[in-house]
Amino acid sequence: MKDIENVVIVGSGPAGYTAALYTSRADLEPLVVEGFAWGGLLQQTTDVENYPGYPEGVMGPQMMQEFRDQAERFGTRFITDDATKLELSDEPGGVHVVHVGDQQIRTRAVVLAMGAEPKKLGVPGEEELAARGVSYCATCDAAFFRGADAIVVGGGDTAMEEATFLAKFAGKVYVVHRRDEFRASAIMQQRAKDTENIELLTPYVIKSFEPGENGALGRAVLENTKDGSTRELAVTGCFIAIGHRPNSELLEGQLDLDDEGYVVVDGRSTRTKLPGVFASGDLTDRVYRQAVTAAGTGCMAALDAEAYLRDAPVDAEAHWAPDPERVEAAAESAA
Repeated sequence: MKDIENVVIVGSGPAGYTAALYTSRADLEPLVVEGFAWGGLLQQTTDVENYPGYPEGVMGPQMMQEFRDQAERFGTRFITDDATKLELSDEPGGVHVVHVGDQQIRTRAVVLAMGAEPKKLGVPGEEELAARGVSYCATCDAAFFRGADAIVVGGGDTAMEEATFLAKFAGKVYVVHRRDEFRASAIMQQRAKDTENIELLTPYVIKSFEPGENGALGRAVLENTKDGSTRELAVTGCFIAIGHRPNSELLEGQLDLDDEGYVVVDGRSTRTKLPGVFASGDLTDRVYRQAVTAAGTGCMAALDAEAYLRDAPVDAEAHWAPDPERVEAAAESAA
């Protein structure tokens, strides 16, 4: 490891690994602090059928391994551990410090790609049946439930959007919400009400998920929040749409975060308010949250970081220059 790195990428998944690919091909020799749970949420996903370039679909863990292998091919280095603290400089050309346990990694630029976690219900059966009927993204998984009955849990616009999208595939969609009134906008509520195969169930909460004969989700037990009565729904899919929680705890007090904890960036760029610090993927995205959009912002962050390192003032001790042997090898390859 160098005394001062050119760029450290904190986090992995599509955003982090794409940023690594681009910065390594730019001869920046990136270091990725990828975390113990490297690969992000796709490590918990089975079939991925909506990412370009995989016409037959691909398993989430396999796709993340291939992303990682491609970045490594161009010289990316990895630390398979979690960042425990970030000290981000506010000086142009300053040095940032990424802590990994007792280790301190100094770097001129940082790409943040820690992602976000879906909020969970915390009810029996949820963890056991995750990716076996219980999902957190209808856009990702709805096509697996063609003709089946399914539930969407939530009361906001996201839940209504998930339900109307899911209704194109499923036989019946139940929208389950704990209150009588939905938080969703009037137009989104009306769109759901106008969809023939959507039924709104209030005021109910999910009490438990139970497996069917094949070990996947077979039914959900609901409890009425007013009278305590229960009912069972025979469903093979449940999409939990109660929000996401960005993994931005290490950034509190250093970067601007919105009211939900997402990192605020400058316009359509990945630049944060601190020079040399760039944010990408689900850490900044409260709308789309797709692998392909995360990868796109990982590319953007890499290009923004490369431009910063090229143009920012450079402290003498942090000076970096391309490795002559790598430059010569790249020129010979291009020729």
